[in-house]
Amino acid sequence: MPDLDRIDRKILEILQRDGRISMTDLAQQIGLSTSPCSERVKRMERVGVITGYQARIQPQALGKTLLVFVEITLSSKSDDVFEKVRAGLLHIPDVQECYLVSGSFDYLVKARIGGMDEYRDLLGSILNRLPVAAQSHSYVVMEELKESLAIRTDR
Repeated sequence: MPDLDRIDRKILEILQRDGRISMTDLAQQIGLSTSPCSERVKRMERVGVITGYQARIQPQALGKTLLVFVEITLSSKSDDVFEKVRAGLLHIPDVQECYLVSGSFDYLVKARIGGMDEYRDLLGSILNRLPVAAQSHSYVVMEELKESLAIRTDR
């Protein structure tokens, strides 16, 4: 990854807040002319610092009213098993995020679903795709206090 200077970091901070900002407005906010600002953004896209832009959708607008976290403990742990688990979890549409973690369980899965029927389907999908899942524990979120994709840019 390239070294990011103060201006690059400021550009990233602004783009995280508003990915649709015009290049003119972005340049004005950081104190550059449009052309060098645009070049910096293109460079950060090209080298993979900026990986994409997307719309944030209100989950309730699509009937996705439940946010669930599922801990999965595997009965077997080998490179082959981990690869099969990765492949299985990547193809479950309701899974938004999935992490291999250290600690008392192996995977932490985040999913948005429409209700208890979809929750039951989600668990069925996980267990069917992961025959090495020995145990799972689920946590239904009662209140979302903070959800952000922003990454600190000041250090």
